[in-house]
Amino acid sequence: MGENIFDKIIEKHIIDGRMENLGEIGLKIDQTLTQDATGTMAYLQFETLGFSEVKTELSVSYVDHNTIQVGFENFDDHKYLKSVASKYGIIYSRAGNGICHQVHLERFARPGKTLLGSDSHTPTAGGIGSMAMGAGGLDVAVAMGGGPFYITYPKVIKVNLKGKLKPWVSAKDIVLKVLEILTTKGNVGCALEYGGEGVRNLTVPERATITNMGAETGVTTSIFPSDEVTKEFMIAEGREDQWVELKADPDAEYEREIEIDLSELEPMVACPHNPGNVKKVKNVEGIKVDQVVIGSCTNSSFRDLSIVAEILKGKITHKAIEFGIAPGSRQVLEMIAKSGALESLVKSGARILESACGFCIGNSFAPGTNSVSLRTSNRNFLGRSGTKSAQLFLVSPETAAASVITGKITDPRDLESMGIKYPEIKLPKKFFIDDSMFIFPSQGKKEEIFRGPNIKSAPKNTPLPSVIKGEVMLKVGDLITTDHIMPAGARLKYRSNVPKYAEFVFENVDSTFPERCLANKQEDIHNIIVAGLSYGQGSSREHAALCPMYLGVKAVIAKSIERIHHANLLNFGILPLVFKNEEDYNEIEQGDTLEMPNIIEELKAGKDITVKNLTKNREFTIKYALSTRQKDVILSGGLLPYTAKRR
Repeated sequence: MGENIFDKIIEKHIIDGRMENLGEIGLKIDQTLTQDATGTMAYLQFETLGFSEVKTELSVSYVDHNTIQVGFENFDDHKYLKSVASKYGIIYSRAGNGICHQVHLERFARPGKTLLGSDSHTPTAGGIGSMAMGAGGLDVAVAMGGGPFYITYPKVIKVNLKGKLKPWVSAKDIVLKVLEILTTKGNVGCALEYGGEGVRNLTVPERATITNMGAETGVTTSIFPSDEVTKEFMIAEGREDQWVELKADPDAEYEREIEIDLSELEPMVACPHNPGNVKKVKNVEGIKVDQVVIGSCTNSSFRDLSIVAEILKGKITHKAIEFGIAPGSRQVLEMIAKSGALESLVKSGARILESACGFCIGNSFAPGTNSVSLRTSNRNFLGRSGTKSAQLFLVSPETAAASVITGKITDPRDLESMGIKYPEIKLPKKFFIDDSMFIFPSQGKKEEIFRGPNIKSAPKNTPLPSVIKGEVMLKVGDLITTDHIMPAGARLKYRSNVPKYAEFVFENVDSTFPERCLANKQEDIHNIIVAGLSYGQGSSREHAALCPMYLGVKAVIAKSIERIHHANLLNFGILPLVFKNEEDYNEIEQGDTLEMPNIIEELKAGKDITVKNLTKNREFTIKYALSTRQKDVILSGGLLPYTAKRR
């Protein structure tokens, strides 16, 4: 039996476990990346674990989220990150150099390598053939210290692409089609492998758009083969020596296969308030638009911004629209400046935003009250933009550009009737390369670690208690994201100060949650969260587990829990538990007292967990999906004490 692409990479990187479906495996990690919103805590944890140096082939610390530096906290965090990078042998990407995923794709990602990033969109590098996965910062800290990263051996779904995209249809429409097919739930433990003759018609930046937004389906990662197209991209980046061919065997087996005919696709849109709410642009065209923003790690490449510039050449932004452009990297910005595309964008009325995550995480360019915002980013969760009442639609650069002209959601194919022809954009044979905004470990002497007043030590948990008895502090429904749990935007500046950041847990759901939890914690009453389907989807933000741990949360009981958040809960000693029967979820109310009297014995014996609802006088059992190692982690109180104990 032949091997698929994941089999081939895993075979070379597995250091714990066996190559079989559903089993837990530990992988050697070649590369890591962090960004400032999650990396600050990751490096605090790295220090806590006592590592003396980074043991990966390459680790990069990017500053791309809170680059606006509102208040002293962000600047101080960036100075801390720079000093940590110098001390431990990490490449530091300075603010303004670009979004981690775009820059890493350009300068560091390699076919056949494993990449672990403290950001859920790390699979972007799958567009170049890396097995790239998002994780919580603590997992990345352990990997930087040479430890394995654990995943469930993935069930691989093959996505066969055939044909070629028609004009005005782009890679964003492909991944929106994938989202329409797979939805945003039910894909935990799966991975997407793209193949078929249609692959050769997609450039590496287009492939990266698809692997980037594959994260919204909930899969572990997505990957494309490494072929001649990949080689051309790496030649253009001056990295031809790092190219290797990577493809599946002809007789490789898959969990299931999906076929998409690219020639049959048309412009798509993800409607509010979930990336899985996918429709054809034709079905929603005509809706008045107030704001258009083009950028993010999904659609901010030279190809994307060049095609927008060509569409808008000689046109002026509709008078009702605020229009912003955020190039994905300094490389992209300099290239569109040299090609003339930047001039076209400026003349059209675009506001040129920083090469950063900015608008995507809600810390700048927020839309107005009750407004409609078209964005080329990957998430449109309620309130993520910084404006809770806004309606966010996720579209391709082509659809965004068409709507800039008309002032309403517009199928870009309609531009033909306005005399605008589809622009054919070809990638240059040689990209503009300037690595001067990286600080490499060999440059200068090692710095002393800088710690501003907002930087606090990483909090530690205590071992799992023998009995969990506590109050249901919050009951929520389906599709609760990490943005619901830990707000981003302006609140992210407290990421290195857990006691302060914990004041905002579930801020937009129930602002009394932190205060009530701390009151219980002081009385030695455990706190419990009850949730519906796909709890914890979205960002890899480990603070969505770390801050609840600080507040005394001991267990989450949900209908299902997404992969990265499930791992983060474990990492911080919070039990991730799943209902066996939906009726049990329906019978629980916020405020009920639950007791798990035999939690340790049942975990060790592999039995379902007994739960007594003391308020309702009823008893039921719940299940869990934990390996022997994960049970040891949870019994220790989380990955920090578990790892420290084993060193």
